[in-house]
Amino acid sequence: MKKLVGFVCSAVMFCTISVGSAWAETPLSAAVNDGLGSPYKWAGTTTKGFDCSGYTSWVFAKFNIQLPHSSKSQAQLGTHVDKNDLRPGDLVFFNTDGRGISHVGVYVGDGKFYHSATNEGVVITKLSDSYYVKRYVTARRILSEEQYTQLMTDPATQ
Repeated sequence: MKKLVGFVCSAVMFCTISVGSAWAETPLSAAVNDGLGSPYKWAGTTTKGFDCSGYTSWVFAKFNIQLPHSSKSQAQLGTHVDKNDLRPGDLVFFNTDGRGISHVGVYVGDGKFYHSATNEGVVITKLSDSYYVKRYVTARRILSEEQYTQLMTDPATQ
């Protein structure tokens, strides 16, 4: 059942964050989908288990972009992005413990982000989710324009 749910979620997001054809898969969509359904594991950095910053680090490592394994440290990278200007690949940050930035995810478009949630593992969540909307802190853009174009282009169309 868990694999079926993961497959259905992957299929939905496959169509949601792709550019061009509705069935095109971008490098970014492939990377985030690869981890979907993986369990939560404190300090985890593999599909056997991720914490939130372990997941974001793992996604971006696929593109030779090294991120520190800490949501607070990741929030110091790149440039600030207004919530209204988010684009796929931006990192979104939340205060889930009452002490500042403590959670991170990868924004994928359409108001959604992938992240490793403590009680769910790697899932897709809407920024408008009542839990996360109250805890949203900031977003950072770590991809250059060139990197963004590469990660959002279906290799089959090149």
